[in-house]
Amino acid sequence: MYGILLAALVLDGIFMTVVILLQSGKGGGLAAVGGGSAMTEGLLGGRQATTVLTRTTWISGTIFMVLALTLSIMSSRARAPQSVIQVQAPSAAPAPAPVVPGLVDEPAGAATGGAAAADTGNSGN
Repeated sequence: MYGILLAALVLDGIFMTVVILLQSGKGGGLAAVGGGSAMTEGLLGGRQATTVLTRTTWISGTIFMVLALTLSIMSSRARAPQSVIQVQAPSAAPAPAPVVPGLVDEPAGAATGGAAAADTGNSGN
């Protein structure tokens, strides 16, 4: 559904561009706003007849805005907000086992701290 509406939005945008470019210029543009009789005729003058291209532009623009708003709402609802607390951290290497002092594998002489050598010396006396 989202893809169909997006394609319709693109086609409507292209259609609206063509319709706008087909319209004839009204003359003056921003330069006519400067003052003089052009301002009186343009802003305060009578209502001009609506041409087919003008009406098509308004309809196409309205369709474009409605489709853009609809797609925006659909896009925001697709991404449901997630809690930072509930998000699972990415799994990495397993944590190393804790080291307990009495269970460490040590050589026999290092574990007694040299006491075995002292005992052999005392037994000879």
